[in-house]
Amino acid sequence: MDGYIKGEYRRSIYRSDKGYTIGIMKVEETDIEEMKKHIGKTVTFTGYFFNLNSEDKYILTGSIVNHPRYGFQFNAESYEKVKPSDKEGVVVFLSSNLFPGIGEKLATSIVDTLGEDALNEILNDKTCLNLVPKMTAKKMDLIYSVLLKYNGSHEVLVKLTDLGFNMKDAITIYNEYKENTLDMLQHNIYSFTSIPEISFPKLDLIAQKMDYDSTDVRRLKPAVLYVINELTYKNGDVYLAKENIIRATNRYLGLDFTDYDNVFDELALDGDIIIEDDKYYLKSLYEAEENIVNTMYNLAIKDNTKNDKILELIDYLEKENNIVYNDKQREAIIKAINNNVLIITGGPGTGKTTIIRAICRIYQIMHNYRDDEFIDRIALLAPTGRASKRMSEGANLPASTIHRFLKWNKDSNEFLVNENNKDYSKLIIVDEASMIDINLFDSLLKGLTSNIKLILVGDYNQLPSVGPGQLLKDLIDSDMIDTVYLEHLYRQDEDSYINALASEIKNNELSENFTETRSDYTFLTCSAQSLKENLKHLAHQIASKGYDYKRMQILAPMYKGENGIDALNKTLQDVLNPPSDNKNEIAHGDVLYREGDKVLELVNMPEENIFNGDIGVIKLIKYANDSKSGKNEIYIDFDGNIVKYLPKDLIKIKHGFIISIHKSQGSEFELVIIPVVKAYQRMLYKKLIYTAVTRAKRKLIIIGEAEAFARCVYNNNEYQRNSDLLEKIKYKMINNG
Repeated sequence: MDGYIKGEYRRSIYRSDKGYTIGIMKVEETDIEEMKKHIGKTVTFTGYFFNLNSEDKYILTGSIVNHPRYGFQFNAESYEKVKPSDKEGVVVFLSSNLFPGIGEKLATSIVDTLGEDALNEILNDKTCLNLVPKMTAKKMDLIYSVLLKYNGSHEVLVKLTDLGFNMKDAITIYNEYKENTLDMLQHNIYSFTSIPEISFPKLDLIAQKMDYDSTDVRRLKPAVLYVINELTYKNGDVYLAKENIIRATNRYLGLDFTDYDNVFDELALDGDIIIEDDKYYLKSLYEAEENIVNTMYNLAIKDNTKNDKILELIDYLEKENNIVYNDKQREAIIKAINNNVLIITGGPGTGKTTIIRAICRIYQIMHNYRDDEFIDRIALLAPTGRASKRMSEGANLPASTIHRFLKWNKDSNEFLVNENNKDYSKLIIVDEASMIDINLFDSLLKGLTSNIKLILVGDYNQLPSVGPGQLLKDLIDSDMIDTVYLEHLYRQDEDSYINALASEIKNNELSENFTETRSDYTFLTCSAQSLKENLKHLAHQIASKGYDYKRMQILAPMYKGENGIDALNKTLQDVLNPPSDNKNEIAHGDVLYREGDKVLELVNMPEENIFNGDIGVIKLIKYANDSKSGKNEIYIDFDGNIVKYLPKDLIKIKHGFIISIHKSQGSEFELVIIPVVKAYQRMLYKKLIYTAVTRAKRKLIIIGEAEAFARCVYNNNEYQRNSDLLEKIKYKMINNG
């Protein structure tokens, strides 16, 4: 129930840098029936506060919640400070440590002279204090300045919330600008976009209530910056063309404006963008690209080591593991041990995991490390949780996501391992390198010392990263980094086809009998109109054979449309997890979540040890009337890691009965089903279908139209990302080689 409590603030249990506070208040007054039994007692409260002074009184507006850890609490959505009003209260206030040098005697004299409304009298005209006996100019200025500061923050917060900011944003803004907040607000409200938490769309809605022209440069600057960010991360570009930025900005703002030169000049002068050779970069992406070029170049030209015993050690490993390495695998192992930097690339079944395991074992033997010493000196990394888990299982060593290795701080959105606080691992092996964007790779390089061996492992032919750049492709194409290409296929019998199909797709050589059934492969032909019904029937058959959500995954290229991911997830939910009296379910918007549902994580949550692309199952749903939080709660099991989601968290998940091919990167599944029909045509191209096929470990089923699949294999037309990494590397080699 919403309402208020009024009382005396006692102390804080916790306070974040952003102003989020868990504190204790003694309740004096409330309009909430359930809170009235707490009058005269202390309660725990939470909310965003700029500053709280011990023993001051506040009115908090909000609602009661039951927190799973802290129990009964009052969640404040807004607050106001209560100035003392009675004579005794004003005397106590003026003689407190807020006013050094003003004792009880002088405070009493002030109230006796000016009355119970003394505080407002002083704020209106400080010279009224001249009426108080023994008042000095110094003490008068002190009292007035403290009262101004005491009242100032609250008045600013009220002004900001009246404009439309919530309390959290208002406090964030005030923490940034303090007493200058109102001046900044009056001069240029758009300057608040310099605060990461205050987005342009949110701010622009509020600013439109004020008197800003639609083409005011103060508006256009943050609008252009917002559009550059959106385009960069939507398309994976590192830089953009000027005309594309202008076109997108006008479309977003609903303008027909052409004179953006002054806007670009000011953004460049402010250091927000870099303009080089008609290429428009976000400053952060430009600097990331430069750092990658310089760091990788320095590793590549650094003198390599040479170990005479490496061939002997490879022979030893072959006997120890009853294995025979082919020539390319031997080359990869030797160069990984000797080189400072190496790329190993190959498709599925070419032995990448076997090589990683051999590199680690030989490195440990060569340096005579005990197991605990070795673990301290090696870092096995991958971009996703599932990929790092597979890497750990394959190498029989601990592995981590890059975010976890760099100790990402959710509150500050920063890595705690960085150029000022480096990790001292010596051997760094990064798997699934095709998934890494230039921002993440830049952060990784900054967190490492220069005295390292860096090995990047990945598949050149897979989709590029979701974020900006095409890191692995550019590094390989530059010819600056020594690269070993693995092509020999393992993991197949005479009648298997998955790895061979991947190779055919890669080489544009699809065999004529690609629709024939093999031991690990089936092509089920059906029309787009009958796809949904056929997929339902197929999913039911496979589920009845015992394939659970971990072992089976359906992949599709797009979200919208009758045969898109969103529509098919609803269909498959009723097949793979039908409703039951024994299963709780809740609706969130137009999505129904049910116990037993398979779900996909959409964001990184390292504090919970789950990451974008992780897949889990809903184990438990608690309704609001039965939960400690007083809200609906969903508990999701990610491979034994149970994470609780409240309604506000549900934007972080989607149903995962069928997921996008992009989201499947870094994962492997025993059985993969891929629907392919002409309706997907806009998204059907070689690199996409190659990535989908290579997710299958033991069984692959393609369902749909053979013509659509063949067209997809031979379609090399994909969006060409704007990246300058390759050219910059080549330029550096020519001029420094």
